[in-house]
Amino acid sequence: MTCLLVPRLLLICCLAAAPTLASAVEATAGAELAGDRPVQLTLVTLAPERIVLSDTFAGRVAAWRRVEIRPQVGGIILERPVTEGMRVAAGDVLFRIDPAPLKADLATAGAGLARAKAAEAHARRGLERSDALMAKSATSGEKNDAARNDLAQAQANRAEAQAIVDRRRLDLEFATLRTPIAGHVASGLADVGGLAAPGAERALAVVQDLDRVHVDLRLPAASLDAIRTAAAAGLGEVEILMDGDRTHGRQGQLKAMDVNVDPGTGTVSVRVEVENPGLVLLPGMYVRARLPRGVLPEALLVPEDAVLRDEAGQAQVVVVSGDGRAVRRPVMLGDAIGGRVVVASGLRPGETIAIRGQDRVAHGVPVPEATMAADAAPASVKN
Repeated sequence: MTCLLVPRLLLICCLAAAPTLASAVEATAGAELAGDRPVQLTLVTLAPERIVLSDTFAGRVAAWRRVEIRPQVGGIILERPVTEGMRVAAGDVLFRIDPAPLKADLATAGAGLARAKAAEAHARRGLERSDALMAKSATSGEKNDAARNDLAQAQANRAEAQAIVDRRRLDLEFATLRTPIAGHVASGLADVGGLAAPGAERALAVVQDLDRVHVDLRLPAASLDAIRTAAAAGLGEVEILMDGDRTHGRQGQLKAMDVNVDPGTGTVSVRVEVENPGLVLLPGMYVRARLPRGVLPEALLVPEDAVLRDEAGQAQVVVVSGDGRAVRRPVMLGDAIGGRVVVASGLRPGETIAIRGQDRVAHGVPVPEATMAADAAPASVKN
């Protein structure tokens, strides 16, 4: 249940009453006030609200998918039809390696396959002749077995030669490097004329899918249970905060949690996934994520400016008591939420407190019962 605070305006002075304004009623406060200048109080009546509690953690943006393009065959790069920062679709050509040596290797393998096929055909005819002679008892069993073995070896050689041809044909296809995913080409592309070498330390290109991104966070292990429970209960999505508390336009979702706690820091890795239209979030960017961790079904909130402090630093709120006096009451504060703070104890629903001018009103000063005209009432106080 979400309720709003209803503001009222009072005018307190310690002189004789002057003509009233359309939006307030004047009252004589008495000698407790320090000066003779009128003091305006803005009052609100407390009502409970449902509040989702959250914690904010720092993190880094990472690409949703990141692919390093590495060559599987060596050669000189003849073509590079893409540029840095360019968006590519899955299957687009990124590089073409010089195919001439690979075509020569394929031709050599093809010749070897032709020899193997000829040898297999010769061995098959030899076995056929041996079988015919064997039927007439014109040859020995040993020679017939040798002819059969020659055919088996020839068949194996032909299969090996075929595999070599297939591999050389595959190498020729590998001379054209394509991206397996859609995304944006990162900086650091290899240049035309450079040497592509399998196993090289540096990739020829990196393609990153940035239509959505990951935000990697480090959470204290003690906070993990509450955040996991809140996510399972559907208390809300993750809010991404950028520079200057600027909010990212899309909400994120908790996607993964590590099962190991870092023994050095006592933290756990958590990953949030968020859509990224317009490439607002880029890999490596520092952001913050606000994760729900619980809910207060009937919380009492007051503006942070309404809270006073005594000499000992104890938080106080000016409450209009039952007999119409301004009373400074000690309170216990909880979480701060959007310019307001949760009052954990010290206040009750339905009580009236001062949210402006309370620092200029002495404890126990009578507050006259006065309300504003309906057309002069300010807008409801919100976060």
